Amino acid sequence: MATSKVQVCSNALLLLGQNTIASFSENSDRAVIASNLWDNSRQAVIRSHPWNCCISRVALAPDSAAPAFDWTYQFTLPGDCLRVLSVGQDGETPEYKLEGRKLLIDDNPAYLRYLADNEDVASWDSQLVEVMTRYMAFSMAYALTKSTSLRDSMYQEFTRLLKQAKAIDGQEDTPDEVGDFPFLAARR
Repeated sequence: MATSKVQVCSNALLLLGQNTIASFSENSDRAVIASNLWDNSRQAVIRSHPWNCCISRVALAPDSAAPAFDWTYQFTLPGDCLRVLSVGQDGETPEYKLEGRKLLIDDNPAYLRYLADNEDVASWDSQLVEVMTRYMAFSMAYALTKSTSLRDSMYQEFTRLLKQAKAIDGQEDTPDEVGDFPFLAARR
């Protein structure tokens, strides 16, 4: 299994029929393209699904300045936050609003569950590694080969693997329960 970003990109290059790279700093078009695409591609793939290996939790302390109106507190999101998954704890879902990199809420502290920008490829699930490899192959395909059909083929392979990985990753948790809603009770 790939344990570094260079290995993921090298595997993607192999899928494209290209030579591998030893580092992002080597003097080759392949290394420059992989290096330029890596960060945005990683963030896009991680943001696409709540990967278990990328979920973090934090209790946020409020900013010193309160919002101008409507909310009691504002909190700065963690620097590695790519997507907010939930706010609150123990099944609570308080009202909140996201504005830029701020969470506006009336609770203090704010309990946040979010997708973190996990840069440690060695800590990734094997399915995420495979999905990221295919995404990098898709992202680099046209720049390296000038082939739209190869690019499209890599995109189809990426979407197929992403769908499969989401199903596998989603089965590892306790299923979410539907709450006690009056509408559901009326149907019984």
